[in-house]
Order: sequence, then structure tokens, then C-alpha cells
Amino acid sequence: MEEMEEELKCPVCGSFYREPIILPCSHNLCQACARNILVQTPESEPPQSRRASGSGVSDYDYLDLDKMSLYSEADSGYGSYGGFASAPTTPCQKSPNGVRVFPPAMPPPPTHLSPALAPVPRNSCITCPQCHRSLILDDRGLRGFPKNRVLEGVIDRYQQSKAAALKCQLCEKAPKEATVMCEQCDVFYCDPCRLRCHPPRGPLAKHRLVPPAQGRVSRRLSPRKVSTCTDHELENHSMYCVQCKMPVCYQCLEEGKHSSHEVKALGAMWKLHKSQLSQALNGLSDRAKEAKEFLVQLRNMVQQIQENSVEFEACLVAQCDALIDALNRRKAQLLARVNKEHEHKLKVVRDQISHCTVKLRQTTGLMEYCLEVIKENDPSGFLQISDALIRRVHLTEDQWGKGTLTPRMTTDFDLSLDNSPLLQSIHQLDFVQVKASSPVPATPILQLEECCTHNNSATLSWKQPPLSTVPAEGYILELDDGSGGQFREVYVGKETMCTVDGLHFNSTYNARVKAFNKTGVSLYSKTLVLQTSEGKALQQYPSERELRGI
Repeated sequence: MEEMEEELKCPVCGSFYREPIILPCSHNLCQACARNILVQTPESEPPQSRRASGSGVSDYDYLDLDKMSLYSEADSGYGSYGGFASAPTTPCQKSPNGVRVFPPAMPPPPTHLSPALAPVPRNSCITCPQCHRSLILDDRGLRGFPKNRVLEGVIDRYQQSKAAALKCQLCEKAPKEATVMCEQCDVFYCDPCRLRCHPPRGPLAKHRLVPPAQGRVSRRLSPRKVSTCTDHELENHSMYCVQCKMPVCYQCLEEGKHSSHEVKALGAMWKLHKSQLSQALNGLSDRAKEAKEFLVQLRNMVQQIQENSVEFEACLVAQCDALIDALNRRKAQLLARVNKEHEHKLKVVRDQISHCTVKLRQTTGLMEYCLEVIKENDPSGFLQISDALIRRVHLTEDQWGKGTLTPRMTTDFDLSLDNSPLLQSIHQLDFVQVKASSPVPATPILQLEECCTHNNSATLSWKQPPLSTVPAEGYILELDDGSGGQFREVYVGKETMCTVDGLHFNSTYNARVKAFNKTGVSLYSKTLVLQTSEGKALQQYPSERELRGI
């Protein structure tokens, strides 16, 4: 039966069909869901392929629909539905059974009309969400689709069977569903067990068999029967066997195995056991109360963990930001050194360029002058200056050969950043377990029933929470100044009770306590408000000057 459940659910809403209708494609829909997925096509255009002008995108991608015959197999009027390209009614979800679901394309019908009787806009089209075949509705609208009465009946029977069906009480293996109940036997039977164990003959023929549901009602309304003895079915329990710890009847005491056992009155033992159970429940109630307090502690731990997480994350971000700032500062320093080296190299090269330019201009001038001298045809005049020119040419040539044509600076930067130690340190950056593995103690609880005030003194008592496994090495009791000021420590020690004297009369104090161990301190307990007594007029003591005069 459970495997059939998906067959009984609507592909649109995912629930059991309500007033299902049958589409021509043999698929079913709820009437309300069928109306929700109706699409109104433009009246000016047939429900065929319509292209948006200039866009090339299909808004309604229907194949030709035969308007003459919508329900015949040969000419069904159905077309392959390609879906809307970008219309709001594009299938966008999936129902629990995995088919495509269409969102509502039209407003719901008025509440006084059923989905089938609600008016349907003209030129409406419905698309099956399972096979995606489209259909133009005629003037009848949704009333043109037949209702699936068989499916309604199957759903009704299925829902009734799921409502805690009664089982046979006599089946040896897996109990079958009961079909009848005997009012006299007060037993539910399936058909095989009824034929085998309750045949309609003899004395059993007078028994009244009713349906299981009716039998369940009659059983619920009938007065509860008194339990009978297991050994003597016709006898009621009258005594209680102390040794066997079970109720017995008088025949068990006379001739049965309980004849020599100690017995007590059934009513007295009933009251005794009720009292014992009540006492046990009191202990269990205390445990339940402690468990509730423990749950409160755990919920407080959740809040504390969240707060500690935010604080720790902020600390981690601050530490990482500090590292990033230090790295940025070092980066700026290194970039300054690179820029300095860059400027130095440029200056050396530019100076050499300037020097070589001047030297080249002088050399070129000397060469041009010598060429012009060679062109002269005056031997005596040439010989007068030739020796000097030859020496100048050789001297200039020697000047070019003494490393003048070698760059004074290389283009490479003789700097190499060794970042491997820093990268290794970054990779090794991790958390260090600075705290002990044991947690802090739990928050102590002030025992209100033991806290009191007397005159100008206050006695406070506290305890560790129940189910707490972390021991506390001591406690810190704090009180404010009685005027709503800051708290101050008034006791530090291992005791769980403290009396504070010397308080102001007729004043209100706030008290709180926390526990500590070698790991740290717990959260503060709830604040307790203390009211001291109204004091009498203070006795006037002599002043210091008066004492000196005595």
C-alpha cells in the first residue's frame, strides 16, 4: 500500500488528489491545481508558434492544435509543448514525486465557487505537468474534463487504512488487519483466525461480531473489567503474595502454590506500592529538575561559546592584521631600497652617456677636420700641421680604448629577496594550546532557601550544579556597595557558605558568586538581592578629644 502513495498524489501540489479530473492524456490533476496552471493565450493570435518581434525568442511554443476535435486519439488537438521562453509561467519547481510543477498563472477563484465552476478566461490553455502536452479549453472550461471517481474511492480507502488499522490478536506471526471483533470475547480477528478460532457454530454462534471500528468504540465506552487470576480465570484477585510479588485469588491460597506463602491484603499492598512509587517519582523528579538545570547550563554554554568565538575571531583578525601591517612596512622599506638602487644605476648610465656623447662629438669633429686637411694640395703647409694631427688622432684613439666603450653599470639588480624563512614561518603559523585541557568549572548556583539576612549581616550559600564533572578549587563571592555601585570581592575560599557582617542597615545589596580552578573562572551566578534590617538609633560614643580629657 505504501508504494502506491505516489500514485495518489497530485503532480502540482504534491498532496493527495482533491476532486481529481482526468486529462485527455490520461493523467490526473486536482481541480484547483488545474485552474492554477491555466495559461491565457493572446486573443489576437492562434495558439501556435509565436515569435517575439526582433528577439527571436518563442513566447508560446505550441505546435498546431486542431480546434475541431480535442479529444479524439487520431486528431487529439494536442501538440508537443516546448514551454515558454521567458514567461512567468515557466516550470520552475518540482513536486515531491519529481514531475514539473507550474506556479499559479491566474488569481484563485472566488471562495464561493469551486475550481470547476469558477469562470475560465477565454482562449485558456492547460499543459499537463507530466507529459507536457497542451490543450486549448473550450467554453465548458474545466467542466469538460471527467472526474476520476475511482481515484477518489481509492484515496478514501487508503487514508482510512492508514488511520491506525486494528490488527488481529490471534495471528502467530505478523498480525494481519482485523476484520471483525467479538463483543463477548473482546478479541479482534482476521478472516483466517475467525474461521479457525471462532467458528459460527455451537455456543459461539450466539456471539455478536461487529466491525473493528465499532468494536473499538464499544470497547472504549464499556467499563473496564476486573483482572482475573491467570490460574483460575473465573476468580478475581483478592490477596497479594509477598514472596512471589504478585496478586493471587483465594483458590491459589487454598490449593495452589501460594498456600504456604505470606500474603497481605490487596488494598493495603496497593496503597503501599502507590506510596513507594510516589517516593520513587519524587527522586526521579529531582533528577528531572537537575536535568533541566543542566540543560539551562548547556544552553548558556552555547551562548558563551558564540561570544567566545566572536571574541577569538576578532583577536585572530587583529593579530593577522598586525602581521600584514608589519609586512607592508617591510615591503615599503625594501621598495625604497630598490628605488634607490634604480636611481643610482640610472645616474651612472646617464653620466656615461653624457661623457661619451661629448667625446664622440669631439672625435667626429677631429675626423672631419683631418679629412679636410688631407684634401689640401699645399705640401709645405700640410707638413707643418701633420705631425700634430697625427699625435692628436693617436691620442684620441687611445682614449677610446681605455674602457670607455664598456658600460660602467649593469642592467641587473644585484639584490635577491630571501623570503623562504618568512614563507616557512607563515606555513607554520598555527594555534598554540595555551589553556589546560580541563575546562573551567561550572557556574555555581545560589541556594535561595539557605540565604538570609539578620540585622546588618547576610549569610549566603551556594553549590556546584548537578551533573557537573569539573571540580572547583574555590569560589569568589562579590557584593556591591549597597548603592548600586561596582561589585567587590568579600570572600575567596573553598567553603560554600559565607556570612558577611558590617553591612549598612536598611540597605539593598546585590550578591553573586563564581567558581575557579587552575584553568580559569566560571561565569557569574544569578544575582541575588539582599535587604538588611532596619537598624535602631546608633549609640553616641565620646569623641577623641573627650577621651583625651578623661
